[in-house]
Amino acid sequence: MDRSPAHDRHPASPDAAVAAGSSRVRDQVAAIIDRVPAARRKVLELILEDPQRVLDETFERLAQRSGSSVPTVMRTCRDLGYAGLREFQLALAQDLAVRGSPLNRRVAIDDDVRQVIDKVTRGAAAVVHGVQAQLSPEAVESAADALAKAARVDCYGVGVTSNFMAMDLHARLFRLGVASGTYLDPHLQLISASTIDRRGVVMAITHVGGMPSLLEAVDVARSRGATVIALTRPDAPLARLADILLAVDVAPDPVMPVGPEAYLAHLTVLEILTVLVAQRLGDPAARRLAHIQQTLAQRGVDMHPHHPLSQPAADAARPRRPARRPR
Repeated sequence: MDRSPAHDRHPASPDAAVAAGSSRVRDQVAAIIDRVPAARRKVLELILEDPQRVLDETFERLAQRSGSSVPTVMRTCRDLGYAGLREFQLALAQDLAVRGSPLNRRVAIDDDVRQVIDKVTRGAAAVVHGVQAQLSPEAVESAADALAKAARVDCYGVGVTSNFMAMDLHARLFRLGVASGTYLDPHLQLISASTIDRRGVVMAITHVGGMPSLLEAVDVARSRGATVIALTRPDAPLARLADILLAVDVAPDPVMPVGPEAYLAHLTVLEILTVLVAQRLGDPAARRLAHIQQTLAQRGVDMHPHHPLSQPAADAARPRRPARRPR
């Protein structure tokens, strides 16, 4: 059996983990690899062999490849000063992002087309799967209950990605029959917050979670008795103001402040919430969705066929240039 030393029972402090993550994580792995038991040494060898693969896979898959167990993987992470694989993966992702290309933290500057397709799609799949490891089922259930029972749901976003998410959630809830609205402008968010009450829910979506104007609006909504659900990073300022926290984090993007991985993670959470809210609303929501689908199929503007012009008609419609006069 893989016995853990004393420091396994007492993981390093968060500050130590952050410091390790901000330095050379792979060098740190190399520094302890000769001092750990054989089972954990195999896990560390896999990290050094292909850190990107380790970044993309789950506890179970890494344990399977190393011929060990999930508890052994956990102890290996603690050897390095992390509470678990997720914390280690985030630190490793930051290390790889610093050393990687400016295009994508998984893609090298000289990768060919097949390599780019493979790396980007594997990375996207890993992000979506990582949501499962991060989300608290209890928090998700509480959020779904609150949304389904709310007299009104006001969705707030900050920035391009979060604004899209807020609008998307509004559209989803509206189709289910939940009274909802989207407020993206800081002044409108304050107006929304000042008019909501304890029967309402504010859904604040932002990866960074620190925009002062959003925090102001959330403060006002809380003072009015509204339930605040936050979809953000676990250590974001917004997280501390939430009644229900849907904590999801992704590694930093080398190109944008909020990259596509945050987009994919948040969209996955919204899909989960939509399904759970629909379950709670039952048959009325199902009938409403079916009626919407039927209406769009019969009358939707994108359902009408396109009739391209025949070539003679197209030629006749083109403006003709005046003929040049002979010199």
